[in-house]
Amino acid sequence: MSFERKKLGEILVEMGTLTPSEVDLLLAKKKISGTNFGQTGVLEGLFSDETLAQAIASQYGLEYIDLEFFLPESELLESLPSGAPLRFGFMPIERTDKGLVVAVANPTDVENLDDLELLLGEPLILKVGSASRIHQLLEKGDTSNRVLQEVSEDFKLQLVKESDKGDEVLSLEKLADDASPIIRLIDSTLYDALKKRVSDIHIESTPQGVVIKYRIDGVLYRATETLDSRFQGPIISRIKVMSELDISERRIPQDGRFKVRLGSKSIDFRVSIMPSVFGEDAVIRILDKESIASDLKGLTLEVLGFPERELKRFRRLIREPYGMILVTGPTGSGKTTSLYAALSEIKSDQEKIITIEDPVEYQVAGVVQIPVNEKKGLTFARGLRSILRHDPDKIMVGEIRDPETAQIAVQSALTGHLVFTTVHANNVFDVLGRFMHMGIDPYNFVSCLNCVIAQRLVRKLCPHCRKRVEYSRERLEESGLDYTTFRDLPLYEGEGCKDCNGTGYRGRSAIVELLVLDDHLRELIMTREPVARLKQVARESGVVFLRDSAVEKLVAGITSLPEIDRVTFVE
Repeated sequence: MSFERKKLGEILVEMGTLTPSEVDLLLAKKKISGTNFGQTGVLEGLFSDETLAQAIASQYGLEYIDLEFFLPESELLESLPSGAPLRFGFMPIERTDKGLVVAVANPTDVENLDDLELLLGEPLILKVGSASRIHQLLEKGDTSNRVLQEVSEDFKLQLVKESDKGDEVLSLEKLADDASPIIRLIDSTLYDALKKRVSDIHIESTPQGVVIKYRIDGVLYRATETLDSRFQGPIISRIKVMSELDISERRIPQDGRFKVRLGSKSIDFRVSIMPSVFGEDAVIRILDKESIASDLKGLTLEVLGFPERELKRFRRLIREPYGMILVTGPTGSGKTTSLYAALSEIKSDQEKIITIEDPVEYQVAGVVQIPVNEKKGLTFARGLRSILRHDPDKIMVGEIRDPETAQIAVQSALTGHLVFTTVHANNVFDVLGRFMHMGIDPYNFVSCLNCVIAQRLVRKLCPHCRKRVEYSRERLEESGLDYTTFRDLPLYEGEGCKDCNGTGYRGRSAIVELLVLDDHLRELIMTREPVARLKQVARESGVVFLRDSAVEKLVAGITSLPEIDRVTFVE
């Protein structure tokens, strides 16, 4: 009896991913592009390669494996012939009695898999994973293995210096046995921080000595034991030399930057040195543009964690022809990332998008990006005036800091541009007061304002070590939660494991408060109604406030009670 295998298009229609007409369209496009059906669908943006992997697994009766949080075992990788995973395009999962379990994107490439089985000398058990995730894991593994080899043999940290012409002049500094222990300490700290997804390195002087801390997912962790006080001066001097700052000046703050090349990657570091009671402190901000660029490829509002309810409303608003979209929140709450996710969803060849930022942290193809340069006189206000003469359709202003920038941004929104911008305020109603204090005409401001989003980031529980917890009545009521409602709900906390560096959390998700301005709200704002009244009207119109949005993530098992208490407060 012959077995008729289902076509990929049929499976995707059954999954509800495609309509029959889209299948016909893809079949036609496949002939033109010369790629296969699945690749064509991914390129056209009709489905993700995760969905494609699930469909292929179903088609061939294999198991699909989600590799989003998968971390390859270094011992397993080392046991395989060097470069084999990259050459054959597979990710080893585990070794069992029956053979080696591997994730592949294309289980139909029989010739390639036969060669691999012959090379390894053991049977393969196939699972299907997404092509992009397998490639990403292999690239990361390959780079870190190469770097580790360089560390063990003769680690070279290449400090890159830029000349006036923009050329890169490399100064090679060997980290050999005779190198200074301070140079070795700083270089190994930078290398360790890059491995652990660190955003900032804090070097603090205390009466006991020098403490090095890492900021991971917005929270500080100690990276080392306290170092002896005599290292404080040399450590800061080394950082100053790398950043080309004045070593002799110890009484005033200094800001600088340096670039380091690790293997084939080039990474920017921003440095801030500040005098404190016990000596100088330093904070080094890491800008790994390559990993940011790879994150940006998959950057969507869903990935950021926007709830489905807010997604529909926000997507409608960012496609409006003109007006202002304001995102508010403290430093490091993901405001710029949200705006970039919105811009990457709406950018097209028919429209010109210009941004002005301080500094340009993400680089996006098809968007003109201008960095603010205060020393040379290029401020937000001056740059924004010039942008308006550059015939843009959509504008993003990194931050509104002064009345002049606010005035021009409001005028731009009133004269037919769609303006995306951020402002520092605690919630959606504080923003209104902030603009009024800047002397902006209330009528113009509320007329141009399409929506205000207040945003925070909560850490997501590590999927490998989260466990269910029970809370007492006092603990729940202290957090403003009703005991009878929440006592039976499954709530979780993270224990801490090697995958999350013992923190119990891995990655972050956005909680949002979205206020869409309608005519009723505009009238209330113009007549300067009290905030309590505005909140009441907003709640009646369906606005979910930050605390409620955080509680939703708690109930969904995404985050923990201590984390939502850290980020939001009970109203």
